Amino acid sequence: MNEILVVAGLTLREAVRRRLAWALFLLTVLVVVVTGWGFERFVALARQDGIAEDQLRLGVSQLLIMVAFMFSFVLAMVAVVFGSPAIAGDVESGVALAMLARPLRRSSYVVGRWLGLVAVVVAYAVVSGAMEIAVCGWITGWMPPQPVTAVLFLAGEGVVLLTFALALSTRLSMITGGAIAVVLFGLAWVIGLLGRFAALFGVDALQQAAAASQRLLPSDTFWIGATASLEPTHAQLAQAGFAGSIAAGRFGPFYVSGPPAAAELAWAIGWIALVLVAAVLLFERREA
Repeated sequence: MNEILVVAGLTLREAVRRRLAWALFLLTVLVVVVTGWGFERFVALARQDGIAEDQLRLGVSQLLIMVAFMFSFVLAMVAVVFGSPAIAGDVESGVALAMLARPLRRSSYVVGRWLGLVAVVVAYAVVSGAMEIAVCGWITGWMPPQPVTAVLFLAGEGVVLLTFALALSTRLSMITGGAIAVVLFGLAWVIGLLGRFAALFGVDALQQAAAASQRLLPSDTFWIGATASLEPTHAQLAQAGFAGSIAAGRFGPFYVSGPPAAAELAWAIGWIALVLVAAVLLFERREA
């Protein structure tokens, strides 16, 4: 356990020292400022046009979900950028061989790298998400029903991509592994979106494909949880005049009826553990 914590600490310090981490933080602050200005303009113009407050809050919630959608892709890129060179980069540069020449087990090395990078990704998700939601609440006066849960779900999405990218880096180059992780993440999100479209029109085959995609790469499970935590409650939607759409299940493809089922969430968490174990086994069987 001490070996894992030492490697995790070294990984965390290395990530903090990299200019990329600070550049991402500064860019995130810029995005929060710009989106805050967008929220202020939206609310001011809507009230100027006499939009009812219930519908205004609904509009704000949809804008916040769209911002979260953009942020989820940024978070995925951050996870891949940090995860894809985690092992492959050290092997190519010779750093891994130097560390493993000491009495350090390969399993401790992989788990330590993963643990340190998880701390970075989760911290970035929590700080960035909290800033965005706080600015939204301060400017518009509306807060999502479960802001903390939403941020945690987004962090979980980042951990899925980080774990997947790190597992790929045990065998593939950082460019190849990173490209595969990004493409499959985008594909999983598109299939999940198509599955929600399929639910609107009752296309069972497409819904089953979306469910299978969530089992193979459960990033969309966490996105569904984040969306459910950010959107208004059924009562608020009904008050805004969307009761009929909710009853018909046709509020829109970005609307989810609730958070992921407990079994789906359990599988997503178990998937992270299984892929981490696979990463350890793959690296232990690597000759160099």
